[in-house]
Amino acid sequence: MIAFAKQTYIERRNMLKQKMGSGLILIFGNNEAPSNYPNNAYKFRQDSSFLYYFGQQRDGLVGVIDVDADKEYLIGDDIDIEDIIWTGFVPSVHDLAAEVGVSNTDPMAQLEKMVASAKASGQEIHFLPPYRHDIMIQIGDLIGIHPLQTRNAASVKLIKAVVDMRAVKSQEEVEEIERAMAIGYDMHTAAMKACKPGVTEKEVAGIMEGICTSRGCKVSFLSILTMHGEIFHGDPSLNPLEAGRLMLCDAGAETVNNYCSDNTRVTPISGKFTQKQKEIYSIVEACHDLVIEKARPNLKWMDMHLDVCRLMTDRLKEIGLMKGDTEEAVQAGAHAMFLQHGLGHMMGMDVHDMEGLGQVYVGFDDEVRPSTQFGTDCLRCGRRIQPGWILTDEPGIYFIPALIDKWKAEKKFTEFINYDLLESYRDFGGIRIEDDILITNNGCRVLGEKMIPYHIADLEAFLQR
Repeated sequence: MIAFAKQTYIERRNMLKQKMGSGLILIFGNNEAPSNYPNNAYKFRQDSSFLYYFGQQRDGLVGVIDVDADKEYLIGDDIDIEDIIWTGFVPSVHDLAAEVGVSNTDPMAQLEKMVASAKASGQEIHFLPPYRHDIMIQIGDLIGIHPLQTRNAASVKLIKAVVDMRAVKSQEEVEEIERAMAIGYDMHTAAMKACKPGVTEKEVAGIMEGICTSRGCKVSFLSILTMHGEIFHGDPSLNPLEAGRLMLCDAGAETVNNYCSDNTRVTPISGKFTQKQKEIYSIVEACHDLVIEKARPNLKWMDMHLDVCRLMTDRLKEIGLMKGDTEEAVQAGAHAMFLQHGLGHMMGMDVHDMEGLGQVYVGFDDEVRPSTQFGTDCLRCGRRIQPGWILTDEPGIYFIPALIDKWKAEKKFTEFINYDLLESYRDFGGIRIEDDILITNNGCRVLGEKMIPYHIADLEAFLQR
């Protein structure tokens, strides 16, 4: 079943044709991917750009748009009786095409002839950078290049057109993301309630992921749940939660129509923060709220990131972890001892929306280029934000022992960092607070009908219920 009305997909393809002007556009859907042997596959996930323009969830399909001839095709082979026995009835490619307003269909063997004809006539062929090796091989065979060259051979013009379109979320897309947010709320609040000494990280993560499964959807990325919040992608372990420590949970839901949520919360395992934990948490809380206050159309996200870094530095100076001139510290990159990633990323059908198309096209442009400075080089978006964009707001503070040791041994930024006091935070972990914001015409709106508790008083009160 397609996510939106047929007309939505027709209008998207028409807009893409207008943006491209000419050429043959190939948009590849995904195939089944085996896990450990051919008949034991990972759960199928369709390519997001294929979903955006062609809407169908079936594997083994390619969408073709001949801009010059103003024709659209859905390419794929019909399922035979042997597959139907195992998987049940699947509509024909012709019927799938009709559901999304595509008039022409052909078997997969015809794709090679279409591409060969385009090459012979000098028609430009556009495709997006592939991220699965089977599609790399398919494109390599069609175009006549080595599969490993296919990402570099992808059409920059098509990438930019797709990014421009997918970045701005329609009202129906926002509503779908709100549905993901509602599931995410239930996931995170259940994790908070389950967070008690002796319960394992895996148990808590399993509770969250069970909520997703029970709603007919899946997690939008592998859940991060750990007492070691300083590890950005910390997988849940079989370790029991320990009193006095913090549990960082970064998780989200992906709806049946493949739109995502992404939130992070930190829960005191004993039910209340210690004074030391409160001091660090309140800094992250203030940085998170600064974004909600200031984010608006035409603001450079790079500037928003640096404003957060300045506020964080000021507040870290108040408790003695940093010192010196704030502006000089941020310009030098000393704040990256505590914040080693960017402020946030775009979100939509991909939890890091369109990242596979190339972050330099998604988050940057001719005006704003990626930074090469440690920490800020991980900022996934820096350009001016626009109405209809959905981004994550996710500042954090982390105490990474290996980084402390490295910079201390190098005597790096000694004019800005108080290494003597920093030693007492080696086993602290990390804190991140993350929400998803929609850029509106005059500011921003935090998505989700109900806010997952994050202010200290609200969070502690929730844990006592």
